[in-house]
Parts: sequence; C-alpha cells; structure tokens
Amino acid sequence: MALRWLVASAVTAGTVLAQGPALKAPATPPGAPPAVGAHALTAPDLDAFLDGLVPLQIERADVAGAVIAVVKDGKILFAKGYGYADVAHKRPIVPESTLFRPGSISKLFTWTAVMQQVEQGKLDLDKDINSYLDFTVPPAFGGAPITLRDIMTHRAGFQETIKQLFVQRQDELIPRRTYLIEHMPARIYAPGTVPAYSNYATTLAAYIVERVSGETFEDYVEHHIFQPLDMHHATFRQPLPAALAADISSGYKLGSDSAKAFEFVEVAPAGSLSAAAVDMCHFMIAHLQDGKYGDVQILQPATAQMMHSPQRGWLAGMHAMDLGFYEIATRASHHRPRRRHPVVPQRPAPHP
Repeated sequence: MALRWLVASAVTAGTVLAQGPALKAPATPPGAPPAVGAHALTAPDLDAFLDGLVPLQIERADVAGAVIAVVKDGKILFAKGYGYADVAHKRPIVPESTLFRPGSISKLFTWTAVMQQVEQGKLDLDKDINSYLDFTVPPAFGGAPITLRDIMTHRAGFQETIKQLFVQRQDELIPRRTYLIEHMPARIYAPGTVPAYSNYATTLAAYIVERVSGETFEDYVEHHIFQPLDMHHATFRQPLPAALAADISSGYKLGSDSAKAFEFVEVAPAGSLSAAAVDMCHFMIAHLQDGKYGDVQILQPATAQMMHSPQRGWLAGMHAMDLGFYEIATRASHHRPRRRHPVVPQRPAPHP
C-alpha cells in the first residue's frame, strides 16, 4: 500500500502527521523459527525515540517548540508537544489545543471543499472556470480555458506574485472578490501544460466554492469539514475567534528571538489555517480512509480516490500530480510504492 503523508511546518514549530505500515521483518520460510525483530509500531516506541531526539534538535536549532502527531490504522497513535508555544511565558504546547499556522497545508481544505462540490454536481473539474465566476479571467493562448483540474494540479498558468500576499493589519485585508480582480496575475503558460505554483489560483477555486455553495469559504469549511471531523481547534478566520485566540502558538524566527505578530494572509484559502495537531490528525485520517472519519463521510470513496489519483499529462515513472496532492515514487520504478504529499511551494518559510 502506498504511504501517504501530510507534513505541515511553521516557523515556530511544526506538525508532522504520518501514517505508515507496521515494521516487519522479512518473510520467514514455512517451518523456520520466528523472525527476530518483527514488531508493530507502538506509541511507546515513538515516545522513546522522539523524546531522545526532538528536545536535542530543538535546543541545537534554537527552535521555540514543536508538536508531533502520528496516526495508524485510523487512530491517533501518538501526539506530543515539545518546547514552548510562548517562550516568554513558558506556555507548553498541548497537541489537543495549541494552534499552529501550517501554511500551504491550508490548500488541502480548499481542494477538499472543491471535491465536495464536484461530488454534489455543482462543479465540473473540466469546465471553464469563467462559467462559475461573476467576473472574467481574460482569454489567453488562443482562448484555451482554465479549469478546476488545471488549478488543482497547479497548471492554471498564472505567474506567481507575492505583492500583498501578507498584510500587517486586519484593516488592510480586502474582500476576496476585490483581491481576485485587482491582483489577477499574468498568464505565462497555456492551461494544463506547465506546473506553476499559484496561491492566486487556489483562492480563485475557494471563491468558486463560495459562489456555488452560497457560503463564505470560512463558513463552508467550518460547516462541511471542521464540524463533521470534530475539529474544534481549527479555523481560517483572521483574526482568530475569541475562543481560540489564547491557544495560538507565537511565531519566531529563532526560539531565542522575540515573538512575531500574527500574520494576516490575504489569500486566506491558500494559507491562513490555524489548527491543533490532533485536529489535523482527524483530517488526515479522513483522507487516509477515503473520506471517512468515524461514522462521518466527508467525501465518498470514489471522490477521495479520484483526488488521490495521478492526473493525465504525466509520463510513466515521473513524480505525478494528483488533485491537490503530488506523488513521489520511493524507488526508480513507477511500480514501486509512492508517497502522496500536499502540494506546497519549495521555497524558504514562511509561506502561505
């Protein structure tokens, strides 16, 4: 079975969420004595290993703190905080409640929302996005339309821009529609041809979800993802709701530096998520189990499998793009197991 990993990192600390198979020794021939070393991964294994590793690495790298959570077989196997959420006040990291800003992992919630609307028949991955908008993305490259499939594989063809990606204050945020119209980037590639990471296109997809669902993106995610998955310590809202504000981890370049102010992300659906590690585990379990968490199904199995499947346009053996995920083959052969990752920019943090 392929390994699927969601990895989120912030400047202050990180949330690492992973599922892997049990650790197994090589197969033993019939009649031979049991293999030595066969062992299923357990919470005490992780506790012993990480307690010996993480505090040392935090001290060596001058990191304020970190949280690590691991899921296995549809359950949380391990969740533990190290260091501090607030260095000055020695506030510890609590996996169930301490909020981190996992940057571009936010996009997975946007992609999940899109696929929920595809499942309901309100969106078509291969339809011109202009049919869903109340403004027009001007034609380019002979009129080839941009589709949601292009956006979810980062092949919409927009040039990436950073102007006003972050703002300093809440009153500098502008309405989503206004931002999308006033900050539309140049189109530098024909749709569906060249991967080019785009925070703008992700925000465009979220606006389309707003248009077809009748809810703001923040309300939609709360109603259709957070609440069904018991994610009570997660939000896209900026500033944070009063009930969550005291739980946010402070941001640092180095743990020995002063804390940074809360960042306001203009392209909120692409990067404004604040969430606790345990809540992120619930979301990961749902994706690892084809849309199911407990008795809740946020995506039908066929929809989740489509989201986790390589899309057309990739040569056999290449690292492939799924819908919002990418795959990295663990061996040279494309027949070997692959790891699925959320698509995040390969550039220095912080990023949305």
